[in-house]
Amino acid sequence: MARVDVIMPQMGESIAEGTLSKWLKKVGDAVKRDEPIFEISTDKVDAEIPAPAAGVLAEVLVTEGQTVAVQTIVARIETEQGASITPAAATTAPSAAAAPASAAGAPPSSQSVSAPAPTRHPAAAAASVPAPPAGNGLQDRLRTKSSPLVRKIAAEHGIELAAMTGSGIHGRVTRRDIQEYIDSGAAAQASTRPSMHAPGGVTPHGPTPEPWPGDRVEPMSKIRALTSEHMVASRHTNAHVTSVFEIDLTRIARIRRTQRAAFEAQTGQKLTFLPFIIKAAIDSLKKFPVLNAAVAGSSIIYRKQYNIGIAVALDWGLIVPVIRGADDLSLSGLTRSLNDLADRARTKRLKPEEVQHATFTITNPGVFGSIMGTPIIPLGTSAILGLGAIEKRPKVLEGADGEDVIAIRTCAFFSLSFDHRIVDGSDADRFLASLKQSLESYPDGTL
Repeated sequence: MARVDVIMPQMGESIAEGTLSKWLKKVGDAVKRDEPIFEISTDKVDAEIPAPAAGVLAEVLVTEGQTVAVQTIVARIETEQGASITPAAATTAPSAAAAPASAAGAPPSSQSVSAPAPTRHPAAAAASVPAPPAGNGLQDRLRTKSSPLVRKIAAEHGIELAAMTGSGIHGRVTRRDIQEYIDSGAAAQASTRPSMHAPGGVTPHGPTPEPWPGDRVEPMSKIRALTSEHMVASRHTNAHVTSVFEIDLTRIARIRRTQRAAFEAQTGQKLTFLPFIIKAAIDSLKKFPVLNAAVAGSSIIYRKQYNIGIAVALDWGLIVPVIRGADDLSLSGLTRSLNDLADRARTKRLKPEEVQHATFTITNPGVFGSIMGTPIIPLGTSAILGLGAIEKRPKVLEGADGEDVIAIRTCAFFSLSFDHRIVDGSDADRFLASLKQSLESYPDGTL
């Protein structure tokens, strides 16, 4: 008789914790190896986690909604079918290592208009206690690696996070901790450095709206709260500028129309505009590598890999699966990867590594009718391409004899948001010009 530990996986290289959002099995249920047994939410992915072994779910150590450190044991599987199950296992309290943490920026599990004010958090009183020196172990990383939103709030108020001990895992400072520290007046006493983001006496994020009678109040989902946190952090970190080009996709539309049936018969995949755009974008990235780069302090990292993130809208939020080594794939390979990743994103079957290490991202709000947008650059990259709605428009063209003629063309607006810290406007515009030229002169018969 043996028991196998089920652990909280690390869903990204910078992720130190995860929230167990839902159990798919209960104590006593038989499980198969690689069968999903619980769902997890982090700021990288919302996914189902498979069982590491076949057997019976013997213990559940972490309940739904708890946030615990990576590598925490969340359950145990009895590997022999029919082994005795302790009835109290389902309510076993988690160990100290599995103690729930208040995820920074995460909403409470419930909220109502008439809810009483929360009890004062002990972190407000202990916040000024110096913390031990940071090291490279998990506990040190958990304590010092606060969320981007917490770091932003700390910077605005001149607060040194390293000097605080919070209520999160191993003293990690949460959003609630830092807000209560500010409310206590300790922040004002600890620092007189003015905020560069807001004048003195002004709340950085404005007053908190109050619900009115008849309003419905519900907490953000985990993925929504973390998306919000990342968007704010990106706007705070990256110097956003957006450039827009109109691109004529009539040639691509004709290739799709004439070769779609043969392509779908050969590959079993639907042929869309997106693989053509990805392929042309990669060619342009090779010409302008700063668009495939990242800022690291005062250095620039020029990526040799071309890992293309594709934003996928889900009913419960947004996720960005990544096509690794996209430059090595043919049009059919890109199509197959796109469809596979999108399908598994919607069914929560993505693997952790499939939402990591994007070097350039493409988002396609045009599928919902938007003709143009200014997308926010994902952290760790220098640009994102937004695709507007592809539609037929009247255009003035030059005829065979040099005269002006009006023609119906299939066009779309492409917007490139780029980090002006390292990407000059000239490079961004030349990238878009290269992309435009590639798509408008795409060779016939090259699928």
